[in-house]
Amino acid sequence: MAFVTRQFMRSMSSSSTASASAKKIIVKHVTVIGGGLMGAGIAQVAAATGHTVVLVDQTEDILAKSKKGIEESLRKVAKKKFAENPKAGDEFVEKTLSSIVTSTDAASVVHSTDLVVEAIVENLKVKNELFKRLDKFAAEHTIFASNTSSLQITSIANATTRQDRFAGLHFFNPVPLMKLVEVIKTPMTSQKTFESLVDFSKALGKHPVSCKDTPGFVVNRLLVPYLMEAIRLYERGDASKEDIDTAMKLGAGYPMGPFELLDYVGLDTTKFIIDGWHEIDVKNPLYQPSPCLNKLVAENKFGKKTGEGFYKYK
Repeated sequence: MAFVTRQFMRSMSSSSTASASAKKIIVKHVTVIGGGLMGAGIAQVAAATGHTVVLVDQTEDILAKSKKGIEESLRKVAKKKFAENPKAGDEFVEKTLSSIVTSTDAASVVHSTDLVVEAIVENLKVKNELFKRLDKFAAEHTIFASNTSSLQITSIANATTRQDRFAGLHFFNPVPLMKLVEVIKTPMTSQKTFESLVDFSKALGKHPVSCKDTPGFVVNRLLVPYLMEAIRLYERGDASKEDIDTAMKLGAGYPMGPFELLDYVGLDTTKFIIDGWHEIDVKNPLYQPSPCLNKLVAENKFGKKTGEGFYKYK
């Protein structure tokens, strides 16, 4: 009887341990790597929804610029959200900013974080080096996530020893306004990790959608071939870029035409994505390069950010 009791207790104990290990991570502390538009936006929405945030980049100058951008964005939010109570708006801005600290040393700040979100340059080698280094310093429970829009999450996760605690968390620009977050689950991502990131996305006031680790996930997988087909339509002389833009706005109800959107996103970004996909699947007609796009990028005409792309900007 004593043996049976011991076996039962041991079984209950291991069951309890398994249950505890299966519990979702409630993300409270977030480390965002990259102080650009995306990283700053992610830091802002996380801090505004009660999370403590460490924003990391290479220099204090970059971080100061990021913090200033976040404050300006928050004041716009507060002006709308607290239109009839400016004092409450000021308090909201100050409280949110106080929840964000900055650092130039990622390895020194990840030991106590629940989630690391990477939003740096779209370069697999650079991302792999970053996560390989952070893997040694982050806590056992810490989830790693990449905000990449074009690279394979599995290829990034393989640089670490926590493939089960690694996923994609793809936000959209501008982060404070765009409601969508794509949560990308690799074949190794645990269900606990996936559910933790879905809950975190909802806590930010976002609407998460799930996708497997496929090129471009959901949005870009549909959007980029559409943009490339618009360019091909223009290259063949079938229609002017102005008429194509007008047709898609008035005929399909899109807020921007494809060429307006290309210039907004950045022609260099679009070329980077399509070149990467073409390399993976050379024969796919959707991924074929465009001579027109290549020429504009070679001339440093990237769109709005350089003052000229398919259109000219003052």
